[in-house]
Amino acid sequence: MKQPETLSLLCLMLFTISCNNKSNNTEQLQARIDSLEKKLATTYKPGLGEFMSGIQVHHAKLWFAGQNQNWKLADFELHEMIEALDDIKSFNTDRPEIKSLQMIYAPLDSLNKCVQEKNLSTFKSNFSLLTTTCNNCHRDTDHGFNVIKIPDTPPFSNQEFKHP
Repeated sequence: MKQPETLSLLCLMLFTISCNNKSNNTEQLQARIDSLEKKLATTYKPGLGEFMSGIQVHHAKLWFAGQNQNWKLADFELHEMIEALDDIKSFNTDRPEIKSLQMIYAPLDSLNKCVQEKNLSTFKSNFSLLTTTCNNCHRDTDHGFNVIKIPDTPPFSNQEFKHP
């Protein structure tokens, strides 16, 4: 064989091998994607009830933090509630109840303002508004049997709510 023919044949062989490898790589990548999608479909995703139970704990802790004028803890608990509500919107998109979540943000904003101002009297009234709004949302979403109240005992006996 002449040099140019050998080079052409070699290029053709490399091209053929390269095409076969790309096809094989594409199939492997697709198999991996399919496997990951299957795993994702069966991965644990918190339900609305788990999120709401967490919010209920933060609601109670927020109350006791505010009552004790521990404004840093109150701010923390308030933002934990907001984070959980954001997670609900991300993870529970298939639930019709999330359409009613919007009603909770105005009371949370009002509470945030009085926590930042460290105002106990407006904290109490805004916390009452938040609690009423929670119950209104529950009624609107056919969960009126789940009545939230201003707590009278701390949810945990192993946490100090007074400002250190």
